[in-house]
Amino acid sequence: MKVKKVMALVVLFSLPLLLASLLTGCNAGQEKTGQKELKKVTVILEWTPNTNHTGVYAAQKLGYYREQGLAVEIVQPGEGGAIQLIAAGQGDFGFSVQEEVTIARTRNIPVKALAAVIQHNTSCFASPVEKNIKSPRDFEGKRYGGWGSPTEEAMLRALMNQEQADFEKVEMINIGTADFFSSVRRDVDFAWIYKGWTGIEAELRGMPLNFIYLRDYHEALDFYTPVIIASEKTIRENPELVRSFLQGTARGYRYCIENPEEAGEILLESVPELNRDLVLESQKYLAKEYQSDARVWGEMSEIRWKKYADWMYEQGLIDQPVDPGQAFTNEFLPGE
Repeated sequence: MKVKKVMALVVLFSLPLLLASLLTGCNAGQEKTGQKELKKVTVILEWTPNTNHTGVYAAQKLGYYREQGLAVEIVQPGEGGAIQLIAAGQGDFGFSVQEEVTIARTRNIPVKALAAVIQHNTSCFASPVEKNIKSPRDFEGKRYGGWGSPTEEAMLRALMNQEQADFEKVEMINIGTADFFSSVRRDVDFAWIYKGWTGIEAELRGMPLNFIYLRDYHEALDFYTPVIIASEKTIRENPELVRSFLQGTARGYRYCIENPEEAGEILLESVPELNRDLVLESQKYLAKEYQSDARVWGEMSEIRWKKYADWMYEQGLIDQPVDPGQAFTNEFLPGE
């Protein structure tokens, strides 16, 4: 759950068609189970499985999808993200982030966000406490470890400008997918992480970190990450499938909220290579973050979609304004 999800922006729109072909036909057909036929549905993750995704694993394991008449398969697309595959009809639902969806809408890629997995942005710039980086002003003279995305520079500039700090005094170092912990010990001073994964891992390792949350410094940066998406074609032609999938998914995330330890065990059973202590502690943290102050799990705000899209436009990250109504909908959430 590091910022690897956002790294998908670098390669999002150049994902080889060959990758899409690997999933051809995966969302077609029915599965017979006794007297009942289940609709086969494919969910594409945006990165390797982690506690962002536990709700779909829980819904799968506990039979919530089956009760909706669905046989759900969860797959990984690689580092390129799910948007192209979903838009091309090579999967039914996927995980993404608000930024990717916003960029997609400016490039005529017909996808929409259906639900916010986590209600508020938990990403932050993090550094070992001995680096003494406590505010964006302290970025001056420091080495930032990133992956070479224009978004990183825009974020750093925005936060530093707010405190009259000079972005040109930051040394940008591309560390790609290198481990955060080894990088901040050896190569860089700070990096962009997710508190609910890398931040929790730091606690387990006994490494105190300073956190600078994006949402604390600019209201537009409380964007949704991750979100669940579908193609406009699926939404238009099969709204009941969308509604049924979100019904099961919402139950899965409610289970995670109410039973974080048990939910963590479900994820570990499905993905046993994950670190047990990290998963269980991360689930406890996210149990309070999945829905947070929203009326229902998954609900999204038009104001927040607009503010972030406008911010992206002002920063030159997109070349045209985006209508929030084209990028997301709450229509299919249970309770709507």
